[in-house]
Amino acid sequence: MNKAVTYKYIDREKSWLAFNARVLQEAGDSSVPLLDRLRFLGIFSNNLDEFFRVRFAAIRRLSLTGITGEKYLGGISAQQLVKDITEIVIQQQSESLRILNIIESELETKNIFIITEADINAEQELFLKDFFIQKVSPELVTIILNDLAEFPVLKDTSGYLAVKLVMNHTAEVRYAVIEIPTTINRFVVLPTVNEKQYIILLDDVIRHNLSNIFNIFDYESVSAHMIKITRDAQLDIDSDLSKSMIEKITLSVKDRRIGEPVRFIYDQLIEPDTLNFFLDKMKIVSTDSIIPGGRYHNRRDYMNFPNLGRHDLLYQTNDPLPIPGLSLEGSMLEKISERDYLLHAPYQSFSYLTKFLREAALDPKVISIKITLYRLAKNSQIISSLINAAKNGKKVTVQIELQARFDEASNISYAEQMQLEGIELIFGIKGLKVHSKICVIERVENLKIKRYGFISTGNFNESTAKIYTDVTLFTSHQQILKDIMRIFEFFDINYRVHRYKHLIVSPHYTRTRFIKLIDREITHALAGRKTHIKLKMNSLSDLEMIDKLYEASRAGVKIQLEIRGICSLIPGIAGMSENIEAISIVDNYLEHSRVYIFGNAGQTEVFISSADFMTRNLDGRVEVTCPIYDQNIKNELIANFDIAWKGNVKARFHSYKLDNKYRARNHNPIFRAQLETYKYYQKKLDELAHNEELAQN
Repeated sequence: MNKAVTYKYIDREKSWLAFNARVLQEAGDSSVPLLDRLRFLGIFSNNLDEFFRVRFAAIRRLSLTGITGEKYLGGISAQQLVKDITEIVIQQQSESLRILNIIESELETKNIFIITEADINAEQELFLKDFFIQKVSPELVTIILNDLAEFPVLKDTSGYLAVKLVMNHTAEVRYAVIEIPTTINRFVVLPTVNEKQYIILLDDVIRHNLSNIFNIFDYESVSAHMIKITRDAQLDIDSDLSKSMIEKITLSVKDRRIGEPVRFIYDQLIEPDTLNFFLDKMKIVSTDSIIPGGRYHNRRDYMNFPNLGRHDLLYQTNDPLPIPGLSLEGSMLEKISERDYLLHAPYQSFSYLTKFLREAALDPKVISIKITLYRLAKNSQIISSLINAAKNGKKVTVQIELQARFDEASNISYAEQMQLEGIELIFGIKGLKVHSKICVIERVENLKIKRYGFISTGNFNESTAKIYTDVTLFTSHQQILKDIMRIFEFFDINYRVHRYKHLIVSPHYTRTRFIKLIDREITHALAGRKTHIKLKMNSLSDLEMIDKLYEASRAGVKIQLEIRGICSLIPGIAGMSENIEAISIVDNYLEHSRVYIFGNAGQTEVFISSADFMTRNLDGRVEVTCPIYDQNIKNELIANFDIAWKGNVKARFHSYKLDNKYRARNHNPIFRAQLETYKYYQKKLDELAHNEELAQN
């Protein structure tokens, strides 16, 4: 082991922060189109919000108990980790502000100006006066705080202006808080002047109208600075047996709004007495993460920055491609009965999945549909198709995960819709989230039941399918689909542990099966046979799986890891992991698919999965890993992995330094993995068209 490395694992929280730093790198990368850089800045901020609401909150809870937590945190105490995270985040926030300033300056060279209330000219004044009266004023919630018996609860999904009013004559100070409305776009597009485009933030529109808001007060001066609170997002589920699961989750989501504060961000130009007033009233103490920031928070809103029609400042979009041999116009079931097909979104059209369900909903021979749902689009076509199926007399069974974090309210609403339509709902298993992505339908053919279905690495969500890379297997393999039926039986009767002939299912079998697969590679390597392991996943943090990969490395197994997010494994260390390389690709699409490839001394086995190598996925959730039997699809998934591995533009190395070092190009041509993956699928279509032309001639 290197002298510099005296430990075996990287703390998962610090590794996650390193992942978010890669997102921030994209925002700071001058080769990325300007408006996309703003989008990455928004993603960085949104990621950080969720991190504080969930992971940081959990560590903070542990630190407050007085327990060190070193057993669970890789040798570092919870108290020290809270301090380390806060220092890293302060540095990252400072870097994000620096990047934002650079982007805004570069936008000005493109005739796009983000102005403040101090820059408003006469024409803009007239526009904003009307805009404020008609749109903003009716939505404002303004609270005078001094005389309140109880301080109001500030929501962690909103930004606020902390207002200080100094009264005339008496010099009395009054404090107020204004909630920045989320019902209005944060970015107000002003009239274009001489081909110059202007944008002002809603915050500054409100600042500009402080005199209107507080016109009943005789004040000498008024100031407003943004603050933002982040709260612990843990759900405390009521154990009352008389309440339904929907009732319990609904109440718990409502209680989340008053969760303990875990982070307080403030404009560093705020007056000290105003800052102290809010910290005191909100009972925020030094043990909480108090972070100075810039003039604006909630930078996640930059994900929705208006494009202003400036497509020259955005990544070129590639239209989703069709799947070779599978038409959206004919019967999908007829085609799938002949062989398996793979959908790789967003390179290929997600419409195949909704078409499958729409066809099943209308087909008189289809008698039942069973599906698991985790995260859904705002206006879900999936839900519409399932309701349509129920209206056509199909027996529809939906396992919907009510505890999908931050999607609880949406899933509750969809559950209530489906209940009204007579769809049978399953609300999961106590202590286990259902994270698998599976569907099976039953169809009567020649007086017998034949099954069709699909298994995916990602959510059945047509919105995220435009930006998340995921693979979905369409199959009529009867034994695989029989295993899916057994999983639904497990949902119904979960004290009975089923055996599965083909699928690998958490929480009972995934860990042991993957350990056996790695052990087989070790055996091959020790016997002198050439073999390898290639794993693509979102996160790798389970220590037992990491130790097993270290063991494989020491045995001589060559291991390639494509891990977008957390990687607690330390690659490339002599005597421990010298045969392991690990990269992360952060680019225009979010890498989300899980693909596991085991060389098996030439008899390669390939799996797709909903599970990462994280303890929660292996032991605490219902996850499904599916073997790929079709040789063409095997080859496709291996080719996808190898294309990503060759990437030399957006690929960074995982290392113990957490420095996100880019893979060196070494005078090789530019090879941007996501673009090359699209070209790979385009080439397959061209080859198919060419072969069809030859056949006709």
